[in-house]
Amino acid sequence: MPGFQEYTAYDAVGLAELVRRGEVSPRELVDECIARIERLNPRLNAVIHPMFERARRDADAGLPDGPFRGVPLLIKDLVALVAGEPMRAGSRFLRGFVPDHDTELVARYRAAGLVIVGKTNTPELGLVPFTEPELFGPTNNPWDPRRIAGGSSGGSAAAVASGMVPVAGGGDGGGSIRIPASCCGIFGLKPTRGRTPLGPDRGELWQGCVVEHVLSRSVRDSAALLDATAGGDVGAPYFMPRPDRPYRDEVGSEPGPLRIAFTTRPWLGRQVHDDCVRAVHRTVELLRSLGHQVEEAEPDFDGKAFARNFMVMVAGECRGDIEEAERLVGRKAGPADFEGETWALGLLGRTLSAAEFVTATRLLQMDARRIGRFSAEWDALLTPTVALPPPPTGSLQPTPRDRLILKTLGRVGAGRVLEMMGMLDEAAANAFEFTPWSPVANVTGQPAMSVPLEWNAEGLPIGVHFTGRFGDEATLFRLAGQLERARPWFDRRPPVS
Repeated sequence: MPGFQEYTAYDAVGLAELVRRGEVSPRELVDECIARIERLNPRLNAVIHPMFERARRDADAGLPDGPFRGVPLLIKDLVALVAGEPMRAGSRFLRGFVPDHDTELVARYRAAGLVIVGKTNTPELGLVPFTEPELFGPTNNPWDPRRIAGGSSGGSAAAVASGMVPVAGGGDGGGSIRIPASCCGIFGLKPTRGRTPLGPDRGELWQGCVVEHVLSRSVRDSAALLDATAGGDVGAPYFMPRPDRPYRDEVGSEPGPLRIAFTTRPWLGRQVHDDCVRAVHRTVELLRSLGHQVEEAEPDFDGKAFARNFMVMVAGECRGDIEEAERLVGRKAGPADFEGETWALGLLGRTLSAAEFVTATRLLQMDARRIGRFSAEWDALLTPTVALPPPPTGSLQPTPRDRLILKTLGRVGAGRVLEMMGMLDEAAANAFEFTPWSPVANVTGQPAMSVPLEWNAEGLPIGVHFTGRFGDEATLFRLAGQLERARPWFDRRPPVS
C-alpha cells in the first residue's frame, strides 16, 4: 500500500521538511517512490536497475541528519558509482562490472540523507542526446511516450517529470542534463567546471567538459542539492571556491535588472524549429516585463570548426572509455561488444594522432577564451535549449544504410577508411543539428541551465537555455527563481504521471 499519497505535491526540500517535522517517515517516502516506479516504469523505461530492498533497509536503519534526510533519489547509470551495484553505462560490455566503492558525489548524496532507490537509463557511454541503448531499450517521454526523453540523462529526466522521484542524478558533457530537462519539461542546471566532485577515480572527463549534478522539478531543489554537494575533493584538478552564501538563498532573492543577450541562430547546426524560436521570443518579452535589459547579441566564433574539434575530442575520449572498460572487465573488446556507432567512433579515436587530439583541444580552448570575453559583458545569454521539440523515438538514430556501413567497417577495424570517407566531418555536421548550443558551455566551463517556460500546441515542453558567467551560478539561480514565480511550471503534470 503506498505510504504517502501527497508525494508529488512536494519537491525534495518540501519532503525533507515533512520528515523533519515527523509528518512522514523516510520509509513511507521510499515505499511511495517504489510504488510509483513500479506503476510508471513499464511505460517509460526510465529505471533500469532497482535497488528497492536496499533502499528500504537504508530508510529503516537510520539516515544521516542531512538537509535531505529520507528523500528518495535515482542515480544515472554512468560515471556515478554505487558500491555493490552494477554500473553498465548503457553498454553490454560492462554488464558484469560491479564497483567496490561509491564515487565522492554519491557519498555526499548519502551524507545529505538521500536514499538511493535505483539507477536510470542512459545511452551507451553517454555519447548521444537521446536515450535509446541497445542493452536496455529506449526511455520514453512522459509527455508523449512515442517521443525521446533526451539524453544522456534521459532516464533521470523521465523519472523526475513523471513523479517517480523529485530529483535524480545526471551528468553533462555536451548538454546531457539540459537537453533531457528541456525534452521532459523540468529544470536542469549544469554547474561551473569543478563545482562538483568527480573523484576518487577521475580528475576530469572529456577534457573538463563533464560536470555532474541533478535534474529537478523545482529550482530550489537544484540549488539546495548543489549546496550539499559542491566543493573539491582530494586530488581534484580544478577548485571552485565556496559561494558567498547558500545557493538556496539565491533562489528567493530578486536578481535586480540584468543585462541579457539572446540569439536563436544555431551555432553548431543549420536549422531551428519555429516552436523553439517562439519560446525564446516569448521569454524575451517576459524578461523585459520583469525589468531586464535584453538585446540580440552573440559571441563570434566558427561553429563549424568548433563542432569538428569537439568531435575529435569526443572520438579520442570514446577510445579512452573503451580501453578503460577493457581494464575494468579484464578482457579486450571487439565490435560485437559495443554498438556500431560507439565502436566506429572509438576507431576514429584510435586513428587520430596525439597531435591531432591536442590541436583540437587547444583550438576549443581558444574559442572558450573568445566566448568568455563576450560573456563578461553580460549577466546571461539566452538561446533555445535544443533546436526541435522532442522528436519521435528513433528519429535521431543513424539510417539503416549508415548503420550497415559502420558495422561493416567496424568489423575490419577500418579506422583510417572511416576517416578517409569523411565520417568525422559528417559526424560533426550532423551531431549538433538537435543540440547546436549546449556543448559550448561545456567547453567554456560556464554554468548553464534549461528552464521549462514553454509548451507547444502539441503539449510538448520547450526549454529555454541561459548561460551565465564562469563561476556565477548565483545569478542563474536568482533569475531562475524569478522566472519560476512569474511563470510557474511545478504543477504541470505529463499524461504519464
